[in-house]
Amino acid sequence: MKSVKIEGKKRSGLGKKATRHLRSEGQVPAVIYGGNETVHFSAPVLAFRTLVYTPEFQLAEITVDGTNYRCIMKDLQFDVVTDDLNHIDFLELDESRKVIATLPLKFVGQSQGVKDGGRLETKMKSLNIRCFPQFLKEHIEVPIDNLLLHGNIRVEDVKVDNMEILNSPRIPIASVVTTRALRTEEAATAKAPAAAPKAAAPKAAAAAPKK
Repeated sequence: MKSVKIEGKKRSGLGKKATRHLRSEGQVPAVIYGGNETVHFSAPVLAFRTLVYTPEFQLAEITVDGTNYRCIMKDLQFDVVTDDLNHIDFLELDESRKVIATLPLKFVGQSQGVKDGGRLETKMKSLNIRCFPQFLKEHIEVPIDNLLLHGNIRVEDVKVDNMEILNSPRIPIASVVTTRALRTEEAATAKAPAAAPKAAAPKAAAAAPKK
């Protein structure tokens, strides 16, 4: 699967003053945990751009002072005023241990309900899963060809190999709803008067009796 390479340097200071100094120089403080040691490092904000600002799930190949770490992103912090990236948490992957990750959903195909005039509404954009690192992927594909008008796809309908989906199974993730145009058409059809019955043909006049 796709990965982003990031070059970082270990942080010597962990206090607020040192953190503010890093940010003033265009650096983002970050931490890697889950391995043999916790690694505090920083890297230029541009180094994280393709990892943070994408709908795809990607791995992070991080090199800190010559040591390589294979990670996934676990948490982001943004400044509440400027919306600048403030901090990132990474989890180091261990191929022998399962990880919990959030994978985006990708709806594929064209719903039969949409073909019939409905509109597709997506109610969830991602699912929480647990699996071994080797089975992680950029997204989970959800076929919608058989989704009918007024129909739903629920979490329990999503089938993925080698993964355990952690969301509640009955939650709907997509549905096809009636559009305004379709409601108007249905209402017009319902109000249309029924065709008037054909008048019966007049009966032939009875023959006059003979005198």
